[in-house]
Amino acid sequence: MTSTTTARAPAPEQRPRGGPGRRRLRASLERAGYGAAGFALLIAAWYALHGSGVVADGLLPRPDEVVRAAWRGITDQGLLLDVRVSVTRVFLGVAIGTAAAVPAGFLLAWYRPLRAILEPLIGFFRALPPIALIPLVVVYFGIGEPARISVLVYASFFTAVIVVQEGIAAIDPLYVKAARSLGANRVEVFTRCVLPLAVPQFLVAVRVALGVSWATLVAAELVAAQRGLGAVIQNAGSFFKIDDVYVGITLIGIVALVMDRALRALMRRATRWQERTGA
Repeated sequence: MTSTTTARAPAPEQRPRGGPGRRRLRASLERAGYGAAGFALLIAAWYALHGSGVVADGLLPRPDEVVRAAWRGITDQGLLLDVRVSVTRVFLGVAIGTAAAVPAGFLLAWYRPLRAILEPLIGFFRALPPIALIPLVVVYFGIGEPARISVLVYASFFTAVIVVQEGIAAIDPLYVKAARSLGANRVEVFTRCVLPLAVPQFLVAVRVALGVSWATLVAAELVAAQRGLGAVIQNAGSFFKIDDVYVGITLIGIVALVMDRALRALMRRATRWQERTGA
C-alpha cells in the first residue's frame, strides 16, 4: 500500500488589517469616543445634582439652560466678540511669554553659574499669583490693554521657563559628546543637536503656558476689561446672573480644550521624526 500525503500550502502571513493611516484614524476615533463619554457622564451628573435639591434652587442652572443663555449671548450680546477678545489676549500673552522663556531657559540650562544665580529668583516670582500683582499692574501700565496682556505674559513666562530649562537639562549628554567627537563646534552642537532635541520641550512649554494663561485670564481681565470671557463672568456675578457665569466658565473650558488639542496635534506632527529614528 502506498500512502499519499497532501502538501498544504503555507498559510499566508497574518498582517494587521488596514494601513498605518487607518489604525491612527481608529485610535483617534476611540479617544474621541472616550472623551465624549466623559462629557456625557459630566452632564448626567450635572442633571442629577440639579434634580437632587442639594444646591438651592436658582443657584445651579441645568445644562440646557446654560445652552439657551449662551445662544442668547451670541445672538443679542456679542458673546462671540468676547471669545475672540479673550483668545487674542491669551495668544499674545503666551506668544510673548514663551518667546522670552525659550532663550532664558536655554541660558539657565547651558550655564551653571547663571542658573545658580537666577534660579532662586525665578522660583520666587513663579510662586507669586498674578492676581496679587493687579494693583501694581494698574500703577505701572494703567488700565488699558497692555496691562491685561502683561499679566498673561508674566504667567506664561515663569511657567514656560522652568519647562524649557528642565527639558534642556534632561538631554542626554551622549548626543553632545557624539557631536563634538565628530568635529562640531559650540554653535553647531547647539543648532544641530541641542535645538532639534529641545523642540518637544518647547512645545510642552507652550502647552503648559497656554493652560496657565487661560487660568489667569479672569485675573487679567479684572483690569477694567469691558469685553472678554473674564469680563462676562465678572459682570454676570455682579448682577447675580448665574446662567451667564456658567456660560463664561464653560466657554473658557471649551476654547482652552480646542486650543490644547490643536497644540497636541502639532506636537505629534513636529516630533514624528523622533518616533521614526527611535523605531
